[in-house]
Amino acid sequence: MKYLKYFGIALLVIIIDQVVKLLVHYQMDFGTPGQIKVIGDWFKLHYTTNPGMAFGMQLGSEYGKLILTSFRLVAMFGIGYYLYYLIDKKAHVGYIVCIAMILGGAIGNLIDSIFYGVLLQNAPYNAPSPWFHGQVVDMFYIDIWEGFIPEWVPLWGGSYTALWPIFNVADAAIFVGVAIILIFQTRFFEHEKAQAERDVEEEDEVQKQFLKES
Repeated sequence: MKYLKYFGIALLVIIIDQVVKLLVHYQMDFGTPGQIKVIGDWFKLHYTTNPGMAFGMQLGSEYGKLILTSFRLVAMFGIGYYLYYLIDKKAHVGYIVCIAMILGGAIGNLIDSIFYGVLLQNAPYNAPSPWFHGQVVDMFYIDIWEGFIPEWVPLWGGSYTALWPIFNVADAAIFVGVAIILIFQTRFFEHEKAQAERDVEEEDEVQKQFLKES
């Protein structure tokens, strides 16, 4: 039951993420024509796809997407095992919840990468295969500023740029999970340190009791 509770959090993130993505795909028009203003021009729903990492970042080269998807697959099992380990070791509840959120977010975007190229047919036209080359569906757009950067600016000059990227539920779960860990890391890891000290004390007591009896 203790494992089900925390893995259930990851599952909930995955379900919400996938439901929102599919609703956006089937109910919204792609790009600017289908954009919905939620809070003025600041917060919008904007259907777009992302072939790379979270928040619109990408890996270059022909095999970048395959490498990224494979890495996500390995990371999913690694985070899943780490979550199991934390639950078993009775780590701080807040820390376990954060790792569960990160796991759910990682799996949510992994589903897009593996299956959406086939299910939603959104793999890039030049992808060697639709499997493992699906594009991640993004929709939350916090528009702090967007426009053309002056020509004199190095690297990005003359390009049309948005100050804040577009993201999805999975990205948000990962971001929030990591942010909470960074903010409360002292509290989280003090709990682990105290638990380790208690374990050592219990082992010492067992050894002392054994020596007395022998």
